[in-house]
Amino acid sequence: MALYAIGDIQGCMASLDRLLALIDFRAGRDQLWLVGDLVNRGPRSLDVLRWARELALEPGVVTCVLGNHDLHFLARAAGAASAKKRDTLDEALAAPDRDRLVDWLRTQPLVHHDERFALVHAGLHPRWTIADARARAGEIERELRGPSWRAFLHALGTGGASPRWDAKLGGGDRWRAILAYLVRARTLRADGRIEPDFDGPPAQAPAGATPWFAAPAPAWATHTVVFGHWAALGLDLGPHHMGLDTGCVWGRTLTAIRLDDRMVFQVKAVEQAP
Repeated sequence: MALYAIGDIQGCMASLDRLLALIDFRAGRDQLWLVGDLVNRGPRSLDVLRWARELALEPGVVTCVLGNHDLHFLARAAGAASAKKRDTLDEALAAPDRDRLVDWLRTQPLVHHDERFALVHAGLHPRWTIADARARAGEIERELRGPSWRAFLHALGTGGASPRWDAKLGGGDRWRAILAYLVRARTLRADGRIEPDFDGPPAQAPAGATPWFAAPAPAWATHTVVFGHWAALGLDLGPHHMGLDTGCVWGRTLTAIRLDDRMVFQVKAVEQAP
């Protein structure tokens, strides 16, 4: 049995099919960890959602954490967000099985871990242990899985910029601060707040901002954190981090890594960049 982690798919089903063939993935033998952003920008979000949900019917085969595009899809399904210019979600939102897909997606975690690895879409606060991150994620997950999930997403969308994380925060500010790290972090300012509008390569980061995983002696470093979200970073492997977003939706590559031995597998994107 092998455990593979796969970078941001974003509706690129044809590229995903090629990658699964390359690693010879077999559901009865292997396991997949998906870094989130299953949907959006690519042409086949509906097919990716259906594929992931079908695999998830067999326990332990696939684990997916939620990314910012997945949350945007849920917000649009809830009527809590408007379409963005480059959205490619209409087919999934109009699908006859939309509600079943939405209900599956909103039950997925924001953080997952085993004894060695932790899976998150974007990043972690440097002072969070893995247990802290799991607890913070659980606060959001309970809301998304509950009967008032639509109201929760409406509330998230009306609060403005995310505040700096503080354990004393409550309500919407607390939720937005938690999500800022889990689904949006790339670089952090000196005060620990994420740099919200930067998505370029680390060398072009604003003065004083550094990659979230470069903080000195982070509390989460008991594990190796597997993440995506940062296409301009590309494949980036360190002692305690694995960045796997290699820009498939932008016409570059889709990446898988076999976690036990760090063997990397890549396919050239089939889809044209939006």
